[in-house]
Amino acid sequence: MPFERATSWGHGGFDERGARNEERVRRDFWRKAARVAAKLPFAEDLLAAYYCAFDQATPFRVRAALIGALDFVPDVLPLLGFTDDAAILLTALRMVAGHLRPEHRDAARVALERIKAGRE
Repeated sequence: MPFERATSWGHGGFDERGARNEERVRRDFWRKAARVAAKLPFAEDLLAAYYCAFDQATPFRVRAALIGALDFVPDVLPLLGFTDDAAILLTALRMVAGHLRPEHRDAARVALERIKAGRE
């Protein structure tokens, strides 16, 4: 899928901090997801948001919002009850839900199954 291997945003208005957030999300997301996603009631939405955030067809402002929200996924969200982080994620997901396309959701379902099977 095109969003799985998307390169950096390359948008003129994307600042250095945003680039660092993007790289941190790319680097850490799957490690974190493997630990917590199967336990989250909104795991599929979270994974779809990841795919949407790195889809070049997603509008820049939506991608920026998602990267910012995904950067809040802590390592132990469900274990220690980071309700403020969960609220940020859920709010961002609701704001951009119209941009989550069927292929994002399909990829999320596949990834969630891999995580649950211990293959990711």
